[in-house]
Amino acid sequence: MKRREFSTLIAGAAGTLPLWTMLPYVARAAPPARSVTIGVIAPLSFPAVEGLRKGFRELGYIEGRNLRLEHRWAEGPTERYVSVAQELLQLGVDAIVTWGTPATMGARQATATLPIVTAAVGDPVAAQLVPNLARPGGNVTGFSSLATELEVKRLQVLKELIPNLQRLGVLSNPANPATAIAARALQQAAQSLGLTVATVEVRGNEVDQALVELRDARPEAALVLADPVLLDHARDIVEFISAQRLVAMYAYRDFVQVGGLLSYGTNYHELFRRAAGYVDRILNGANPGDLPVQEADRFELAINLKTAKELGLEVPATVFALADEVIE
Repeated sequence: MKRREFSTLIAGAAGTLPLWTMLPYVARAAPPARSVTIGVIAPLSFPAVEGLRKGFRELGYIEGRNLRLEHRWAEGPTERYVSVAQELLQLGVDAIVTWGTPATMGARQATATLPIVTAAVGDPVAAQLVPNLARPGGNVTGFSSLATELEVKRLQVLKELIPNLQRLGVLSNPANPATAIAARALQQAAQSLGLTVATVEVRGNEVDQALVELRDARPEAALVLADPVLLDHARDIVEFISAQRLVAMYAYRDFVQVGGLLSYGTNYHELFRRAAGYVDRILNGANPGDLPVQEADRFELAINLKTAKELGLEVPATVFALADEVIE
């Protein structure tokens, strides 16, 4: 779903995208002249990473022939990501691809010279990863998933589903700087809508304890912020929220696929695919500091009708019509 389409439903959509975000992805006919090794740092094994492989294949990079991908998975504080980034540096990788703000921050702390392409980061300017989107400078560039903006849109969809919503429960991961930034924006948006927000933080891996706190806050609906660690606990979170018969909105369609009601978020597979193009340009001489950080422009709305029926909830036609995936 394009951002323009969704803005017809939700007020306050972002402004017009810069022209360079709309340029087509062009595959190169000739394969690269030499073999390369690319490090990949992410909080968990995420299916969208397959988009990175697809992007490389389109550009002539074949694993085992002229491409080697070194994956490193980590969770927790930035220091852990610094450690795995240093490990990749010792292997002599040609560039690093990251997913998420903590992973990107860790990689940047580990090196100020090796190119870092973030396949998806929430708000790189607010997180101080780059000074601006147009000319990031330094060794970091890539793609923004617009996590902060999308949290506000998810809240607006919840208001479409529950017009009389007054108290919202929010599940957040304070260890992720991007989640903290999004939580503040969400709080401001909720106040403008006259909502009370009860934010519950998942510390470490204490998801069960956080879910109990969420239940005790007695919200009328719940919103699970975009965070890879929370995604890793998708099934447990969905099962608990469903048991409380709460209407809930999620950032990833993975939640909907395991029984969650509704999700609206970035097409991460496409962002990872496009990240391969940036890596290719850098390997062929482009300066990462001169490549603008591009914003996501493809989003997905997923609805689980079975869950909606169990909740006795009727999905408005305006929302249903825009769904990219419907589970019955």
